[in-house]
Amino acid sequence: MGGSRGDLKVFPADARRQAGYQLDKVQRGAEPEDRKPLTTVGQGVQELRIREASGAFRVVYIATLPEGVYVLHCFQKKTEKTSRKDIRLAKLRFKALPGDAS
Repeated sequence: MGGSRGDLKVFPADARRQAGYQLDKVQRGAEPEDRKPLTTVGQGVQELRIREASGAFRVVYIATLPEGVYVLHCFQKKTEKTSRKDIRLAKLRFKALPGDAS
């Protein structure tokens, strides 16, 4: 959704590969290795947590819709707490989902 694809493309290669692998697992109905619910964004929203040499990266997604997995936001996490800006952007994209997701 939005610029998520472009945001993911600027991740370092290893983080991008890990994100792709974990999202593929989600699409196939399997559990990703490191995720947590992100209820501050919306019901059913999850956050993939990726760690690699250059830092921590996050992929916010929802996989409960019949159309498939929607990636709402991708970003590099630079502080302990997720920034309000990142939460706000993910919420905005969540509300723009088709159907009754939000």
